[in-house]
Amino acid sequence: MNLENNTGFLTSDYMYELPEELIAQEPLKERSSSRLLILPKSQDVDALSGIEHRHFSDITEYLRKGDCLVLNNTRVIPARLIGHKKTGAAVEILLLRRVAFSDENEGYGVCYECIVRPGKRLREGSAVIFGDGRLNAVILKVLPDGNRIVGFKFDGIFEEILDELGQMPLPPYITHELKDRDRYNTVYARYDGSAAAPTAGLHFTDELLEKIRAIGVNTAQVTLHVGLGTFRPVKEEDIRNHPMHSEYYEITPEAAMMINDTKAAGGRIIAVGTTSTRTLEAAAGEWETVRRDDTVLPPGGTSGETSIFIYPGYEFKVIDGLITNFHLPGSTLIMLVSALAGRQRVLSVYKEAVRNRYRFFSFGDAMFIV
Repeated sequence: MNLENNTGFLTSDYMYELPEELIAQEPLKERSSSRLLILPKSQDVDALSGIEHRHFSDITEYLRKGDCLVLNNTRVIPARLIGHKKTGAAVEILLLRRVAFSDENEGYGVCYECIVRPGKRLREGSAVIFGDGRLNAVILKVLPDGNRIVGFKFDGIFEEILDELGQMPLPPYITHELKDRDRYNTVYARYDGSAAAPTAGLHFTDELLEKIRAIGVNTAQVTLHVGLGTFRPVKEEDIRNHPMHSEYYEITPEAAMMINDTKAAGGRIIAVGTTSTRTLEAAAGEWETVRRDDTVLPPGGTSGETSIFIYPGYEFKVIDGLITNFHLPGSTLIMLVSALAGRQRVLSVYKEAVRNRYRFFSFGDAMFIV
């Protein structure tokens, strides 16, 4: 295959230059004081004249009665554990997702799929101690991708122990210590399970959400527990060969009804973040194969695992707009944004954001494609 002719299917097609000083290391004091770049939808790849530079609190001016904001209510857990082997060698374990018990892991309080460091020294049967023995772990299985299934033994409630011993799993590009761990969760975070934050939602405050509802905008909540697979570097030259890890999602009957009713009434579905987008589009794709009416989501709600990978050429089934942060070069996230707004146009917007000194990545500023 001659990849040079497949513009938009190469990882290099999604690279851009970013000065290191524009990577936000800390959240702003006020969540909604971040900057907001407004990008109107357009078929013209060079149509940047409609861009507006605002603050996130101004977002009410771009929403209208009858719209529906879709929020991901997952909560990031303090999933980074630092312990040691019986030899004293230091060990780091990052919890990715809880796994069901099987014959090989019965007898443990909880089991997780994890990333472990140093991986080569943690073979099956290796024991790890945390908090002077408050929490003990055993490597139960080495998976083909190098991750481990880890079983934990403890006295008490696991979540309370994790809250005491664990650290928030900040991305590697954030080198500053996070003083307030709540700032790596949204104000509407509800269900524990993520190893990374749905960062577009970090800009909302309770007060701003009340203002949004007051103008007649509904808010629907879905759940997608964010795994680190979302942020894995794309190592394949052809992005179509990149394997996505699966993540658990859930849409309640109430959320499905609100979204279906909004679409039926001609309102807009505005996804807050790429995680909400993938939740909606994955569920709609499954429902599309069996539905017998005009609903975009199963009225009774749905749940399951998704490894959906959205890149240019994808036809969106649910969302009409997207609130999102600025993403890493060559990442699956900038590919998703490019599927909605156009690759060349998105790269031009990112260049404009760099020129205007926007803050990038998890604690950075936001963009509203509307």
